[in-house]
Amino acid sequence: MARYSDSVCKLCRREGDKLFLKGERCFSPKCAFERRSYPGGQHGKQAQFRRKESDFALQLRAKQKARRVYGVFERQFRRYFDRAQRQTGLTGLNLLIMLESRLDNVVYRLGLADSRPQARQLVQHGHFQVNGSKVNLPSFLVKAGNVISVRESSRRGLHFKDLSQQLDGARVPAWLSLDATNLVGTVVSAPSRDHVDVTLSEQLIVEFYSR
Repeated sequence: MARYSDSVCKLCRREGDKLFLKGERCFSPKCAFERRSYPGGQHGKQAQFRRKESDFALQLRAKQKARRVYGVFERQFRRYFDRAQRQTGLTGLNLLIMLESRLDNVVYRLGLADSRPQARQLVQHGHFQVNGSKVNLPSFLVKAGNVISVRESSRRGLHFKDLSQQLDGARVPAWLSLDATNLVGTVVSAPSRDHVDVTLSEQLIVEFYSR
């Protein structure tokens, strides 16, 4: 499967906002966005002084930002949108709920990974199980009542060895619960719009695909 392999800091600079793709580094002075918040490239610095963006440009940027936050390529993102459109309720809200329900995002929101890209890698390497069964698909959509846990054979690994101590007292979203001692998370309910931890405009995304 293809995967973005360039510097992820370029993505934050292009979107003009922190996407928190590098974990702790995003909160340190080493964060590239803190030093250069304008887009990369020869004319990136001048981009912030250009004329007002068109409606299409705003819609495109909203869609690209959501894709990049959750690490989803265009074809899969479009499938999510089509599926959200077929469901009852607001299409944009349905889309965000699906993105939030991805296993790699849940692992990140539980604090079991420092960033969504790291969570995706850990899931792909088979370190997690859902309801006792190994799952290595980052796009797996969890449901209320699902239990996500670190596999017993992975607990001795460098990443998980002292993680329970770091997570002691950690806060997780209200739709999730965490047993830090045993590195076990539970999906209490489906996520709501208020639980999305980044600034996204789902209405602009709907407008983009409805042109």
